[in-house]
Amino acid sequence: RVPLTFAAEARTVNLTVTVRGLDGKLLKDLTAKDFTVYEDDKPQEVQFFARVFDPARANDEGQEGAPDPTAIDLGMLFDTSSSMAEVLRLSQNAASQFLEAIPRARELTTVFFDSDIRISRYNSESQQGLFDRLQKAKSSGDTLLYDAIAVYLSRISDDPGRKIMVLFTDGEDSKSLVHVPELREIVRSSTVTIYPILFSGKYSNASAGLQANALMKDLAEMTGGEVFMPRSFKDLAPIYEGLLDELAAQYVIGYVPQGDTPQGDHRLRVEVGQPGAKVRHRRGYRIAPPEKPEALKGARKQP
Repeated sequence: RVPLTFAAEARTVNLTVTVRGLDGKLLKDLTAKDFTVYEDDKPQEVQFFARVFDPARANDEGQEGAPDPTAIDLGMLFDTSSSMAEVLRLSQNAASQFLEAIPRARELTTVFFDSDIRISRYNSESQQGLFDRLQKAKSSGDTLLYDAIAVYLSRISDDPGRKIMVLFTDGEDSKSLVHVPELREIVRSSTVTIYPILFSGKYSNASAGLQANALMKDLAEMTGGEVFMPRSFKDLAPIYEGLLDELAAQYVIGYVPQGDTPQGDHRLRVEVGQPGAKVRHRRGYRIAPPEKPEALKGARKQP
């Protein structure tokens, strides 16, 4: 097992990395020699490397005892609170289009949240039934956004592979027990790459909308993800094309930290030996994450 968040005795660090060239196009045929990884500004020895776009590895799929390190465990978090009423149909269409477009995930976890948090888990064969649930969703109640993120992050597996969270929300929270500083710590102590699909909801005030946007952008940047902001149905197709292209061009890099790794936060930096290359990845990781908050005990599972 190779979690990014770990107790002090667990030593392997995994990174999901996206690289774009000077022209903005995704670079998907790099090799391990093109990457240099730094932890707290100290260069590390790359001991594991895999790229999603790898025909040679595809030919080896199906070998028993060799899990695919680039497989996706997907979380879809769906805001059904009152503030989403005016954009709920757009959000439902966005989520449905995403499900139709993305390759089947190894495991899919859904979290519907408003004044309540409802979590369900699907394997690759049972994901079709989610379409009906999405289309039947109604908006009502307060928003437990931060609690919902914390609940999902507490339940992801630490099996090798990419952990991807797609969050359909307007970004505003009204009633969570988890507060923003605690949420940042929970996210920093996770292995997930976050992609918010951010809608313009009915915010309590203008300041709340600005704060919601800023936090969603920060969570995406912190984890190596990206924020998308659809304003109408015609915006959805380009968003998913871009997101799917990115997922198909990522790299997974693993290393064992050199020297002592004390408890606390550790900064990560990845450089690529290509002029002008823009690299996106998780900013860091935390050893010995904080205690799980009480909010994590409130979610209920659905079949």
